[in-house]
Amino acid sequence: MSTLHAIDEKPLAMRRPGPGKTGHVIAVSGSSVTAILKPGAEGVRIGSIVRMPTSASDVFGMVTSLRAENAQAEIAPTEKHLAEIQLLGETLRAANGQMGSFQRGVSIHPVLGTDLFAATHDELGIVYARPKAANLRVGTIHQDATLPAFVSTDDLLGKHFAVLGVTGSGKSCSVALILRAVLDQNPGGHVVLLDSHNEYAQAFGDRAELISPTNLQLPYWLLNFEEIVTVFASRTGETMEAEHAVLKAAIVEAKRKFAGPGKELDYVTVDTPVPYRLGDVLRQIDAAMGKLEKPENNAAYLRLKARIEALSNDRRFAFMFSGLTVRDNLIDILSRILRMPVERKPITIFDISGVPSEITDVVVSVLCRTLFDFALWSDRSRAMPILLVCEEAHRYVPRDETQTPGPTGKVVATIAREGRKYGVGLCLVSQRPSELSATILSQCNTLFALRMSNERDCNFVRNALPDSAIGLLEALPALRTREAIVVGEGVTVPMRLSFDELDPQFRPKNGTPPFSHAWAADSASREFIADTIERWRKQLRD
Repeated sequence: MSTLHAIDEKPLAMRRPGPGKTGHVIAVSGSSVTAILKPGAEGVRIGSIVRMPTSASDVFGMVTSLRAENAQAEIAPTEKHLAEIQLLGETLRAANGQMGSFQRGVSIHPVLGTDLFAATHDELGIVYARPKAANLRVGTIHQDATLPAFVSTDDLLGKHFAVLGVTGSGKSCSVALILRAVLDQNPGGHVVLLDSHNEYAQAFGDRAELISPTNLQLPYWLLNFEEIVTVFASRTGETMEAEHAVLKAAIVEAKRKFAGPGKELDYVTVDTPVPYRLGDVLRQIDAAMGKLEKPENNAAYLRLKARIEALSNDRRFAFMFSGLTVRDNLIDILSRILRMPVERKPITIFDISGVPSEITDVVVSVLCRTLFDFALWSDRSRAMPILLVCEEAHRYVPRDETQTPGPTGKVVATIAREGRKYGVGLCLVSQRPSELSATILSQCNTLFALRMSNERDCNFVRNALPDSAIGLLEALPALRTREAIVVGEGVTVPMRLSFDELDPQFRPKNGTPPFSHAWAADSASREFIADTIERWRKQLRD
C-alpha cells in the first residue's frame, strides 16, 4: 500500500501532530474567509494551506494575503494580524472521525468563530493526494518537501497546458521532465516538439526521431494555398491579386495533370494535399501569359515565375523542392512525423533553428496544420491522440491584435480552440508571456508559471489565473530555479512545487558555456575559426 493511500486511512487521532489553533474566522464571503491570527501563530504564510473544522467536514483553504490592522499604532500589542484565505475544498468527516478524500468546492462553509489550524503533514497529504485517474509525478510540494506533487495525465494533455518563465528559470528542463514522465508511463505516445534552438535532442536520446532541414522531407505540394502564397507570391502591391489568381488556377490544373486521365478529381481543390509538378505550374503560367491581349500586363506572371525558379534552385530549400521525381509519399511523411508506428521513438523533435528565416513560419505552419488535419479526418473510432509542443510560442501566436497573424498563428489558434475535439493536445512554452496571445493562452487549462521578474509578465499571468491562486503569484519573482506555481485542471488545487531534478544526461542542451569557464584560458584558435567557416558555408550543425 502506498504512503499516500495509507494517509487516507488514518483516523484523525492517529495523525502526526501539528501546530495547535492559530486563529479563528471573523468574516465569511462566498469563496473566501478572513481570520484573525493568534500572536506568534506558526505555519501561516502566504501560499500555505490551513484547515477549518465544521460540523461535518474539514474545510481547507490557501492563505492569499496577510496584514496587520492598526499597523501604524505606536503600541505594538494593539495590532491585529489578519489572514485572507481562499477556500479550496473539503473532506467530509466519517462518524469515527476519519477524513474522507479531498474534494474541490465547499458544501459546508465555516462560520464566524470557526477555529483555524495550519494543515499538518498528513492533512497536506490528503489535499495533494495522488489522483485516482492516470497521473504523473513531477516534483515535490513546496510547503512540505516530503510530499510528491502529481498532475493528472489526461487533464494535462487533453485540455492543453502552458509552461511560462524567464530564461534561466529551468523552463526547458521542466518541459523535458514533464514529457519524459509522460513517455515513461505511455511508451506508445505521439509527441511532436518544435525545437527553436536545437536544445532537446539529448533530453530524449534514442527515444526521439530527430528531424532537421538536412533530413527533412516536406514537399511543396503539402502546402495549402495560403502557405503557397506566402512563399511564392506578393502579399502587397498592385500585382498581388493577379498573382494569386494565376497561381491558384495553375496549381489546380497541375494537380489534375499529375493524376492523369480518367481519374475522378472532383474532390481536388487548391488546398487538397495531392502531388503536382512545379514544371507543370510554370507551363500553366506561360500558357496563361501567352493568352494576354496586352504584353505589358505580364508583370504578375513574370514575378511568379522568377520567384518559383529562384526558390526551387536554392540549396537552403532542398528539403521542400529537391527530388528529380514527384511521388505521393504522404504515408511515409506522416508515419515518420507522427510516429505511427512508434517503433520505440514516441517523440519527434523538429530542429527549426536551421530553417531559412523567410519560410520558417510556413514550415511550422505546414507541420502543425498537417498534424491537425490528420486528426480531423481520422476515423473517430481509431483516432490516436497527439501532443504538439510549441517552443517560443510568442513567435507564432503574438499578443499584438493589430498584426495579421501568419499561417502558423492561425493554425495554432485553431488547435487551441478545436484540438481537444479531435485528440490534439497543445503545450505552449514561452519566456515572454506578456507577448503571447491572451486568447490562445486562455485555452490552456493547466499553467506552470516559473520565475518571472518583469512586471508586465507577472501582471499578464495574474490575469490568466483563477482567484484561488492569486496569493501564490506574489512569489513569482522569488521562485528558485526549478520551482513553479501550478494551477488549473491538471492539479487538484493550486500548488507551489519544486520539479524533480533531471539527470544531467537528459537535460536540454545549454547553448552557451559559462563565460568564466570559457574565458579562463586562451583556448580558441585559427583552426576553430576555419572549422566554423566550413560548417557555416556547408550549413552544418550539431
